[in-house]
Amino acid sequence: MAAELVEAMNMVKSFRVSDLQTLLSSMGRSKSGLKQDLVGRALKLVQTEYSPELLKNVRQLYESRFPKSTGWLAARRPEGVPVVYSNLNSSSNLTSQGADYLNGISKPLPAPAAEVKLVPLPFYHTLDTLLSPTELIAHNNEKLQDSPHMFELTPKQADQIRNAGEIRPGIGSIQVVLRICYTDSIGVQEDQYPPNIAVKVNQSYCHVPGYYPSNKPGVEPRRPCRPVNITPWLHLSSVPNRITVTWGNFGKRYSVAVYLVRVFTAADLFNQLKLCSVESAERCRERIQDKLRFDPESEIATTGLRVSLICPLVKMRLGVPCRVLTCAHLQCFDAVFFLQMNEKKPTWTCPVCDKPAPYELLTIDGLLSEILKETTEDIEEIEYLTDGSWRPIRDEKERDRERERSNTPEYPVVDICIPEANGHSPAHSSTSLTGKSSSSSAGMAGVTGAAVPQGGGTVVDLTLDSSSEEEGGGAGGDSEDTEDSADSPNPKRGRYNYDKDLVTAY
Repeated sequence: MAAELVEAMNMVKSFRVSDLQTLLSSMGRSKSGLKQDLVGRALKLVQTEYSPELLKNVRQLYESRFPKSTGWLAARRPEGVPVVYSNLNSSSNLTSQGADYLNGISKPLPAPAAEVKLVPLPFYHTLDTLLSPTELIAHNNEKLQDSPHMFELTPKQADQIRNAGEIRPGIGSIQVVLRICYTDSIGVQEDQYPPNIAVKVNQSYCHVPGYYPSNKPGVEPRRPCRPVNITPWLHLSSVPNRITVTWGNFGKRYSVAVYLVRVFTAADLFNQLKLCSVESAERCRERIQDKLRFDPESEIATTGLRVSLICPLVKMRLGVPCRVLTCAHLQCFDAVFFLQMNEKKPTWTCPVCDKPAPYELLTIDGLLSEILKETTEDIEEIEYLTDGSWRPIRDEKERDRERERSNTPEYPVVDICIPEANGHSPAHSSTSLTGKSSSSSAGMAGVTGAAVPQGGGTVVDLTLDSSSEEEGGGAGGDSEDTEDSADSPNPKRGRYNYDKDLVTAY
């Protein structure tokens, strides 16, 4: 009886929303609400009103989804995979705690999600699987769930961890890591943390990577979902290690797995890349010729392709040119900086076209490596030609920079102040050539009307008109005439209402 009840509860937990609604409606229960509400309602129904009719309905719904399986455990575990949790069910340590019971019935232990496959990570090489991908199962309707798991290390595995070298001070090259992903059997799954995650190893909480702050307004911080290193909190002996994953139950299904791995650094991956993935210069030339080959259907004939020698990641000259085999562009990025960036923040995205750039598809450009050795630091761009050759683009760059620095037109400037420049002597040449004006000469010109030649030019007083010179008869007459002719009219003034005898040179 108890075994059938546990089996029925496990079947209910694997139901989809439509299956849960069908089961609840057939038993006269409400079928509205979210999936977690439906699951809780169905589990309560199975526990409180267990009957052969209800068990039959549960089996029919389950077999309609898994027609080849005869039971819930068989559907969750493939042939040949050992049941890791079978020994835990009989463990006195777990049964004695009393926390794993629900209404007097022991909780079903999580089953390995055998169909789930996690994506391989370049910086982690799996040595052993300590806990196969196992689904995190909610035991009640609470938003915060605890899922316990246990595993043991063999003496060989413990010795590997003890005797491993360090990739950094205090961090060994052999680690036990915990990975979490979505429970999905289609394709390989990337690491994905559930909300409100916390990992407790042997009664001690371990560090889980936090969120990256976002510099863009309106963009939420992003958490790097990388493997969690739980090695420092493990028992390196035959004592079982207990892991408790606390997670937020918001309708999505997650699986957890534990692996023994060897950790690589960016320098290790770079050495592997140099040994195993270098494209020859001849193959690179063939690729260029294929891109520049004349296409009769194309209206525009491409005669060359420009490639920058500056890395788009760090805006510095390329050291080791690298690109992705699946990308269509010839532009490269620096392999060392790219690997270092993904070691700190794994994105594996091409910095040129933003397409996926997995490590296994990276290659070093042999032709561009030769070009970098043959060119100097001042050459920042080259052009590939149709025959596979190349030429540096240096003169055009320098000419553009000079044109940007100077906005003056490229023709000679004529100084009109120099008489010899155009064959004429301008009126202001005395001030233009000497940098100062002769006030005494101007004053003499105003009194006598005579021109004072200086520097080959003629100084003309433009404040006097012809009528003033004719009527005045000369501004420099005898002063005695002014006393004898008191009744004579006042002397005429210029057009600017000042005496013509008082002329100021400006």
